Amino acid sequence: MSNAEDPIEGHIDALLKELGEDPARDGLVKTPSRVAKAYRFLTSGYAQDPQEILNGAMFDVDYDEMVLVRDIEFYSLCEHHMVPFFGAVHVGYIPNGRVVGLSKIPRLVEMFSRRLQVQERLTMQIAETIENILSPKGVGVVVESKHLCMVMRGVQKQDSYAITSSMRGAFSDDPKTRAEFMNLIGHRKAPYA
Repeated sequence: MSNAEDPIEGHIDALLKELGEDPARDGLVKTPSRVAKAYRFLTSGYAQDPQEILNGAMFDVDYDEMVLVRDIEFYSLCEHHMVPFFGAVHVGYIPNGRVVGLSKIPRLVEMFSRRLQVQERLTMQIAETIENILSPKGVGVVVESKHLCMVMRGVQKQDSYAITSSMRGAFSDDPKTRAEFMNLIGHRKAPYA
């Protein structure tokens, strides 16, 4: 955005007043601007295209074993309360003549997590995109996260976390492939990590 006031700022100013605060108070004077910038960043995934992220880094490779990128950290906003949820994404796929540059998978996770989300949709969007663009023999995605809407409000359960999965192709059809994937993501991090 340019130097002109972001439309979000006026809404934050009104929200502060509605909460009983004085937006002109020293600590809050720049809060509407800061919040607007934060929300633009935290929802920047809407402006990105998964085709652009993946298409520039696909390579023909004669490799048909599992490719796994795990422990991809992410931060997102729950669409129900606009409160953060965060955790790790594990993505595996079996190539069908093409692979994608490894750094593109975390970029894809970042794109979908930088939107108002529910964990279930986030999980499916990552799997669907890899399936549609790469056409692998199979893809598996597991997301583990802590939801601050469950920690800070509502049930207020500090140690709870959610796990979702989306299994397609060989990950859904072949129990051995699924078991290998789940076993690999279950291993603890390497000592050099």
